[in-house]
Amino acid sequence: MLKYYIGGMQQYDPRIDEYISKKAPFAQAILKHLRELVHSVSPQITETIKWGHPFFEYKGVLANMAGFKEHCAFGFWGSRSLNDPHNILKHSQERDGAGNFGRITKLSDLPDDAILKDFILQAIAIKDAGPEVNVVKKPAPPKAPKAPIEMPAYFADALQTDQKALATFQNFSPSNKREYLEWIIDAKTEATRQKRIEQALEWMAEGKSRNWKYK
Repeated sequence: MLKYYIGGMQQYDPRIDEYISKKAPFAQAILKHLRELVHSVSPQITETIKWGHPFFEYKGVLANMAGFKEHCAFGFWGSRSLNDPHNILKHSQERDGAGNFGRITKLSDLPDDAILKDFILQAIAIKDAGPEVNVVKKPAPPKAPKAPIEMPAYFADALQTDQKALATFQNFSPSNKREYLEWIIDAKTEATRQKRIEQALEWMAEGKSRNWKYK
């Protein structure tokens, strides 16, 4: 097979030749057809291996294919953004691990080449338009405020033994107080709890928060 290099990147990856050669004859025919079809649309599409399977890239991941014991799979990343007037594409829960076109066991299971090429051209156009077209960002749901943690009596008593630590704790923000309280309450043994209390008093006497090392 003739190899092309685009801008220092390899259009055909020899690892995919090896991948295809190890598949059953029915799968080889399907994978070779898909590979050549993808590259026929644009010489700027490159290929690589990710997670053990062939991937096609154009300004990021464009599509991927895979060969299994009894079927093949082919799919587009961001397939919900593609215009699908024939209602061919399968998404999410419909995929059942078989890409956007179900379980492909023979070439006739694939849509017409013209339809596949149109999907590929659409995917390229989406990449050219920019990342804001590829990713639909949903607003993050508001976080419910965490319930305050009641201070254990044993920790309150310990704070009374060190006025510097007590003053620091009293001036802490609610989140800083929570960090210390959770750390101490979560101790699995009495020995661990006592060790954490002693360390907490030492750090707070120096005006330090629980996670001061990471700030």
